[in-house]
Amino acid sequence: GRYLCAGSVDFYNNLQYFDVDAEAGKRGIYHRYCIERGAAHSCDVFTTVSHITAYESEHLLKRKPDGVLPNGLNVKKFSATHEFQNLHQVNKEKITDFIRGHFYGHNDFDPEKTLYFFTAGRYEYRNKGVDMFIESLARLNHRMKSAGTDMTVVAFIIMPAQTTSLAVEALKGQAVIKSLKDTIGHIERNVSKKLFDKSLSWHEGQDPPDEKDLLSAQDKIMLRRRLFAMKRHTLPPIVTHNMINDSEDPVLNQLRRCQLFNHPSDRVKVVFHPEFLSSGNPVLPIDYDDFVRGTHMGIFSSYYEPWGYTPAECTVMGVPSITTNLSGFGCYMEELIENASDYGIYIVDRRMKAIDESVNQLSEYMFEFTQKSKRQRINQRNRTERLSDLLDWKRMGMEYVKARQLALRRAYPDSFADDGEGEPGFFDGTEGLKISRPLSAPGSPRERSGMMTPGDFASLQEGREGLSTEDYIAWKLPEEEEEETYPFPLTLKQKGAKQGDAASPAAGGSGTATPTVVNGNGLS
Repeated sequence: GRYLCAGSVDFYNNLQYFDVDAEAGKRGIYHRYCIERGAAHSCDVFTTVSHITAYESEHLLKRKPDGVLPNGLNVKKFSATHEFQNLHQVNKEKITDFIRGHFYGHNDFDPEKTLYFFTAGRYEYRNKGVDMFIESLARLNHRMKSAGTDMTVVAFIIMPAQTTSLAVEALKGQAVIKSLKDTIGHIERNVSKKLFDKSLSWHEGQDPPDEKDLLSAQDKIMLRRRLFAMKRHTLPPIVTHNMINDSEDPVLNQLRRCQLFNHPSDRVKVVFHPEFLSSGNPVLPIDYDDFVRGTHMGIFSSYYEPWGYTPAECTVMGVPSITTNLSGFGCYMEELIENASDYGIYIVDRRMKAIDESVNQLSEYMFEFTQKSKRQRINQRNRTERLSDLLDWKRMGMEYVKARQLALRRAYPDSFADDGEGEPGFFDGTEGLKISRPLSAPGSPRERSGMMTPGDFASLQEGREGLSTEDYIAWKLPEEEEEETYPFPLTLKQKGAKQGDAASPAAGGSGTATPTVVNGNGLS
């Protein structure tokens, strides 16, 4: 699935028509595909990480998953309780220090009226939605300039790529700002000492000390030198490193096509950092977790994303994010929460809308966010952080317990002969597995009717309960197209041919010595 999506294919609308064996062979991954399909058919219990991956597995691996086991997070590791707002301010200042150096000579925007957006992940230009992200930034830039807003957006793209070294301009910018800061610190200490000494010797009738008495000629010369060093005749760079074959890099090429060059008139600035973040980096010395806390919004417009840990990490750290309904996380939050955007989870429709409409929806979400006041953003971060309990392994892990129990029942059916319906409350959530409604209001998530736990809407089902595709995903495929109008040069099976039953062969009573559970993670 990952390989097909990366090839500009209308993947989800034509999933049942792919000749999977031929496509895997053409891409040199037939051995991986065979291992994954063999594991899926041989295990006692087959699960996937999300609804969207279950839909994919049913057609590519030819077995319906027995259930969905969403990924969780160790929320305690990220928890900062009431301090997370302070951490945002502290880490935002670290990012602002980098911005001052990177945009030296063109710092014509107010840091207090600047928003930091970012996307991060593996360098998968289409799968991670970077193409859609950059196009949306271009439209956002045009809209903000047309609206005459005084806000500025700095968009970071954090994705490791092939580089040779740090760019000279990026290093020079940080050095120039550090030199200016050191000089001003030196002048500040001198002025402070002179002001203190002159104040001690002041007598009634004398004029109070002024700047002529405090700022020496040497201090003025030093300051003038630093200010001349701030002059810049080129635009701030859009990338912090020297790229290998930068003329062929898809991210840089799209930034050029969209003319996002960090011009002074642009309201959207772009920084492409083709390296993982680290506090030891001389240009942007900050760890990833701290960087996320310092930003205002994470944007992950993925086309292929079995789960999506990056928006989940944003959520537990109280940072609003934009995801899509083609990611596992987006589907999960859309099912669990009504009006998810009220809680800082914006979901772009990439499934039922045309790409142009999806790009407009994404740019609209970003523009609406730029119109929020500081108090509104603080309130939204509080609401977002309250969702973290929904992603805790203490709750998500319950589904793994259910998967193990089901595997035991299938591997050792005789041990459960006296209890044909399973342990009371284990699969139906009647023994304390329901999530109680949070007591805080009004920022707590409003759960959908009947959706009391993450597991209940995607709970594991016994083989006797027939599951259709609509149980995994809340949409149906459009009407079939005519053969001659099919636009993709792929090896496809005949549409009239029977695709075979995607359900697994009955595993119960197989007498397997050791029960096995396989969780499909979107590797096909």
